[in-house]
Amino acid sequence: MGAGHHHLLYLERDSGLHRLAPACKLAATALFVFAIVVTPREAFWAFGVYAIVVLGLARVAHLPWLTLARRLVIELPFLAFAVFLPFVGQGDRVDVVGVSLSVDGLWGTWNILAKGTLGVAATVVMVATTRVDDLLRGLERLRLPRLMTAIMGFMVRYGGILTDDARTMRIARESRGYDPRWIGHTRALAASAGTLFVRSYERGERVHLAMTARGYDGTMPRIIDAGPTTARAWLTALALPVGAFVVAVAAWTIR
Repeated sequence: MGAGHHHLLYLERDSGLHRLAPACKLAATALFVFAIVVTPREAFWAFGVYAIVVLGLARVAHLPWLTLARRLVIELPFLAFAVFLPFVGQGDRVDVVGVSLSVDGLWGTWNILAKGTLGVAATVVMVATTRVDDLLRGLERLRLPRLMTAIMGFMVRYGGILTDDARTMRIARESRGYDPRWIGHTRALAASAGTLFVRSYERGERVHLAMTARGYDGTMPRIIDAGPTTARAWLTALALPVGAFVVAVAAWTIR
């Protein structure tokens, strides 16, 4: 599945998190995020503990704080929806700087902000410390269907190629004086999108023919090439979600 292919999100470092088995990191991250989700929204201290844990993991992995913050921008579209909840929510209302806001809406905004940010941050740390091919190996070890891992592998590999094609087409348009100032000028952009789709379809056909010529029979070969994951690796990785579930249970107990 493209040995040596590195995604731009991966950061090459020498840390224990980088060396940890991919399957362990995937399982630990998923369980950690689940523990965050089931934590009651009123337990501010619990979310503070989770934040300290995520920042500590980023520190252990030698990830720059600025890089971590920049990659959290991906959640802004979802947070934009949450901002409107206090204005459209029902039930009791409270005045904040002269503006009437819904109490349930404020809690909803906080719930999405806290859990969403922590979940995305944990995922960012996991992706930044794991190569794409290792992620696919980890997913196969967790018994994800081989067809799905094959599709994801192609998406990662050819997503970058399509991005480069789109960038080349943008430069070509601008070099020919393309400077959209009203909606009618978007016709050229639509034509470029159509051309990009046709190119992608034709590339897919060529790749399929090349794979068929090399013996492809409808299933991808397994990409697992490492030995079994050790019990020590699992214990090390699962210590994170176990601790998170302890915090979540404590948060429900002392509500």
